[in-house]
Amino acid sequence: MCGINGILYKSSSDESALRQSLTKMNDLIIHRGPDDYGVFSNTNANFSLGMAMRRLSIIDLSSGQQPMYSEDKSITIVFNGEIYNFQTLKKQLIDEGVTFHTHSDTEVLLRLYEQKGTEAFKALDGMFAFSIFDSNINKLFIARDYFGEKPLYYTENDNALYWASELKSIVSLLDYKPEISKQGLNLFFKLTYIPAPFTIYEGIHKLEANKYIAYDLNTFTSEIISIHDTSSKSTSKLSFNDAKVEVKQRVYKSVESRSISDVALGTFLSGGVDSSVVSHCLADMQDSKIDTFSIGFEKASYDETDKSRVVAKLINSNHHEFIINETDLRHNIDDILLNFDEPFADSSSLPTYLVSNKTKSNVTVALTGDGGDEVFGGYNKYYVGKLNNKYTKVVPKVVHKQIDAAVNTLLRRKDDNRGLKYKLNKLINTISYDDNYYWGIISLGFPNDEINQYLNPDFQSNAVFDYYKEETQITNPKTLNDFRTIDRHMSLEGDMLVKVDRTSMMNSLECRAPFLNRDLFEFTMTLPENYLIKNWSKKHILKEAFKSNFPEGFLEKSKRGFGVPVGDWLREGLKKELISYIDKRFLNAQGLFNANAIIKLVDEHLSGKKDSTFKVWTYFCFQKWYNFTYNK
Repeated sequence: MCGINGILYKSSSDESALRQSLTKMNDLIIHRGPDDYGVFSNTNANFSLGMAMRRLSIIDLSSGQQPMYSEDKSITIVFNGEIYNFQTLKKQLIDEGVTFHTHSDTEVLLRLYEQKGTEAFKALDGMFAFSIFDSNINKLFIARDYFGEKPLYYTENDNALYWASELKSIVSLLDYKPEISKQGLNLFFKLTYIPAPFTIYEGIHKLEANKYIAYDLNTFTSEIISIHDTSSKSTSKLSFNDAKVEVKQRVYKSVESRSISDVALGTFLSGGVDSSVVSHCLADMQDSKIDTFSIGFEKASYDETDKSRVVAKLINSNHHEFIINETDLRHNIDDILLNFDEPFADSSSLPTYLVSNKTKSNVTVALTGDGGDEVFGGYNKYYVGKLNNKYTKVVPKVVHKQIDAAVNTLLRRKDDNRGLKYKLNKLINTISYDDNYYWGIISLGFPNDEINQYLNPDFQSNAVFDYYKEETQITNPKTLNDFRTIDRHMSLEGDMLVKVDRTSMMNSLECRAPFLNRDLFEFTMTLPENYLIKNWSKKHILKEAFKSNFPEGFLEKSKRGFGVPVGDWLREGLKKELISYIDKRFLNAQGLFNANAIIKLVDEHLSGKKDSTFKVWTYFCFQKWYNFTYNK
């Protein structure tokens, strides 16, 4: 696990200056790899190329240094991540006569590339971002894993190509301030995050998951190529019982592959279905007690540590429980939010940082339950998507408008409590009578076209999701597989994995997600929908596969997740900072927003007249980024 950086100058340049720039990029991500670093440079009459990395040693602690080279030094690689099937691939290569000098997965990838070229990328089961320079064909390859667990940013201009694991490394080298991206801005305010290929900066991109850049150093031209074919597969003929057995075997196998480590390893255990299943599998295959880690809250309405204790006792783990309060959450809020390098408003990043921080004191690698909802259909929004179809067929649109108005009046909230009122309100407000309803469901910040009320005309867009409709070939999502495909492209890559990667890497902790296994995901995509969501039961097949391993009814218990009372904070401890962001002179000078509309939105939230937690928090996070990062 580490972070990578790279520079290509499209002309000859001073090698010393190139290495200094790479070192600067490296120094900004030392938290991603505090154990080691390396720099490679190559200058000639036509171009200057450099690659660098920071290393967090997990596998092959003594001899896995990077950059790594082929025997004749003609091929160079820097690698961030883990290849979980590297031992299998290594055995295959040894059988073919390939020799190895280290025990690292990086060398396996290098040797595999020597044998198969870019076809090697298809053989990888893992999370990764890497770059390979092949001087034999004068090409550069920059790749990202199937789900986008590991980040990769890049930008190109007339003079150079830059790429890096974190946005800050690229921005630090630019001799100009990049403009704010209209597309990135609109995506953020609708979604609360910015999915690939966009960033908040015009001209700087995220490499999309499951893709690689093939860059020709002779012509300075490139193309972006998909690694795996993700077209829909035919529906499986397996019976439910056979599919259930297959699911259990595949989950066990994935947990096993992701538990290979030369350093201490444990699990995040929230007590929900996903983390409980992962923890159970790991404990079942280990000879000694495993370490489990959970975080609880002093505020009873947010605390669910009772569920994690049940599982810890069941699997006989060394359980570590950390109880935190609102002061703990708010203490590091600036460092956490600003480490994303662009606006990011998923408030669960705060407790995720804290559990990572506490966990790092005991282990260097943690298995998580991330991805279970996307792989097995666990989100409420999936059920809401199906309900929308049924509801709109029965309830006329004019009647729904009356229901919506009544619900908003009766269930008006003045606090940030996310109980029954909140859930009913959200359910009614997400109902849509057009084919774009799922795009509305995933808009957690400013739903539908509301954001246009708050942005100045020059920054408004009515085509925010067009790119993703074309990329997924899903214009009017209707099925569970449609919903999950959209989430794999957008919320998983842009939100969930970003949150875990940045907050864990801030603590030099490696997180691995056994459910994010391509073979497992593609298998569930072939299953009938009612295997995943049956009646009121979400993740039905996963629960059925493992229910005999847990107390009766345990896996059916509801789980709230990492809720954080940011709506209340904005009225209390963060109020002074929030008010500074609605100063009319500041807003007019900024030129992005309709000042009057923004001021009204914030004032109504602060007064308690209307709870607008998600909108105001999204706005707050943007302005914090703008003030502390962009407007320096």
